[in-house]
Amino acid sequence: MVGKALVPEEFQYDPVSKTYGDPSRRPEIRSATIEFIAPGEYMLRPPQPAVYLFLLDVSQIARESGYLEIFCETLKENLNQLPGDARTQVGFICYDAHIHYYLMSDGLTRPKEMTVIDIDDVFLPSPESLLVNLNERYELIMELLSVLPKRHSGLAAPASALGAALQAGYKLMAPTGGRITVFQTCLPNVGPGALLPREDPNARSSKEVAHLNPATDFYKRLALDCSGAQVAVDLFLLNSQYSDLATLSGMSKFSAGTVYHIPLFKASRSWQGDQLKRMLTRYLTRKIGFEAVMRVRCTRGITIHTFHGNFFVRSTDLLSLPNVSPDAGFGMQLTIEESLSDVQQVCFQAALLYTSSKGERRIRVHTLALPIANTLPDVLHNADQQCIIGLLAKMAVDRCATASMSEAREALMNVAVDALSAHRLAQNLPVGERSTGLFAPGSLKLLPLYLLALLKRRAFRTGTSTRLDDRVADMCDMKTLPLSQVLRAVYPDLYPIHALAEHVPPPSEEKGGAEEEDNSPDPPRLHLSAERVNSTGAYLLDDGETMILYIGHLVTPAFLSETFGVASFNQIQDEARSLPKLDSEGNALLHAFIERLNDERPYPSNILVLRDNSPSRQLFTERLVDDRVESAFSYYEFLQHVKSQVKVFSTTHKTVAVNESVAMK
Repeated sequence: MVGKALVPEEFQYDPVSKTYGDPSRRPEIRSATIEFIAPGEYMLRPPQPAVYLFLLDVSQIARESGYLEIFCETLKENLNQLPGDARTQVGFICYDAHIHYYLMSDGLTRPKEMTVIDIDDVFLPSPESLLVNLNERYELIMELLSVLPKRHSGLAAPASALGAALQAGYKLMAPTGGRITVFQTCLPNVGPGALLPREDPNARSSKEVAHLNPATDFYKRLALDCSGAQVAVDLFLLNSQYSDLATLSGMSKFSAGTVYHIPLFKASRSWQGDQLKRMLTRYLTRKIGFEAVMRVRCTRGITIHTFHGNFFVRSTDLLSLPNVSPDAGFGMQLTIEESLSDVQQVCFQAALLYTSSKGERRIRVHTLALPIANTLPDVLHNADQQCIIGLLAKMAVDRCATASMSEAREALMNVAVDALSAHRLAQNLPVGERSTGLFAPGSLKLLPLYLLALLKRRAFRTGTSTRLDDRVADMCDMKTLPLSQVLRAVYPDLYPIHALAEHVPPPSEEKGGAEEEDNSPDPPRLHLSAERVNSTGAYLLDDGETMILYIGHLVTPAFLSETFGVASFNQIQDEARSLPKLDSEGNALLHAFIERLNDERPYPSNILVLRDNSPSRQLFTERLVDDRVESAFSYYEFLQHVKSQVKVFSTTHKTVAVNESVAMK
């Protein structure tokens, strides 16, 4: 209907006033996003209930990590907050060398454990007692969560039969659909889907990165089976050693699930336990949709080339999403197949058909209309560099899997050269010796900076020792995080915090608003360079996952006393994982600032306090992406490299154009 003057008669009806009249009052005209209750023809079966199955690794390494106690306590605290209705079901399966089922059937006063030793031919001993109604079996579930950590606290086999547990989970969930949550701490090494170590620790800094593709298609095939049964698989990898995430991530990638990774996890490190608890609390209580499909439509002449994210592609414009959540991001590449010269704007519409946790079938529709650009300068001057970087990150992950790391890095560097070369040619700027600068349209002036930062991310960096699972986890984040979180991870925010009182906004003159006024500090963002950091200041670096407070050794005693409650720099606890709560203005301002930053993300970030003489200061300095490191350009050097390549491209293009002109004459 976008851009149409004549619309169907039924579109003239106003559902609010229940009269015929001005269609501009309809909700879908007033808002680009709208949700409808789906009619019966959009249902192949009655809406499914919310069903949650937890697969828990209880091998020896898992027991040593201590994650199980944190999981059980967090779930007990949030059990009543699980999205769902009166039909909500919950189940638990533990696994080490064997599979441990927990029956919670009617008439039992405590959960009953059944252990299946044969993991090569998985079966369900009593399916109707493994997935139980949350309300009807609430006390039994709470009892199970109380005893599980004790039941799996002693010595155990070092084996992990993850593949067999997943097969059991699929059989259990297939009739209804729902969500399987997997907690894994080591390499699965027995039964179906068993894996062998592939990583060479001596090759962690090499230019070519091996083993980015799965070692077996077992987990992909299982994920596709789950997707067909409307089951999504989420993976929490809490490993202390190589676990082949490149292979395991397939269970989430093709079932619309998500990978969560806390490397070197030990519950005895309180900050890691707190991180897992915050992560789980958000995960367990956020909104969720089930048995979803998403269709993306475009104006005629434009087609979808590639989708990016975790899903199964049913057809060229249709994605299968057994689960959807507000924390997932998607991307797509488009192809212009026909001339658009006869239209003034193009339209895109994404329609998500899903079942809410309350059992309602709904359709959420997003509509976007954009004007047509007729010239290359118009395209370049209206480009969205942040959106470009978000999409390039996803494309580079795919290139690493289909080609190589070096090809992916080269392609990213070529983006800057191609974009700036196109701008030079479009504006007819000087070429060759007459060219003295690197010209970029205002909309793309930070594109080289973002590209350099992307090349220095764990996912794509070379020359720096990087564990393979950490690299793959970062690639998973690049593919699935929403754009705002991708950008913060690629180019972190750096703020001066030694003078927060100077950056508190003045009180608003307007009063009477229902919302409480935000008087938290708003310090300026700084470039990620050591030139911006001096020993008399204190700084907060925020990459979305961790907020690093970097304290200079010459910072004023007044700041130390106000903020940390100490009299001297040496009294600051290095590598502290929390901030003290003091009755002072400086401390209150810092807490208010951090709270405001955390309000913009799913759950609060980690805190890390570093003194500038800390042995761990590289955790801060390695994020200063404007600066040179041993294996990568500084921002200035990168610009010089791009400038030289642009000059070569432009000179070659001019020579070709002159030769073609001479040939025509």
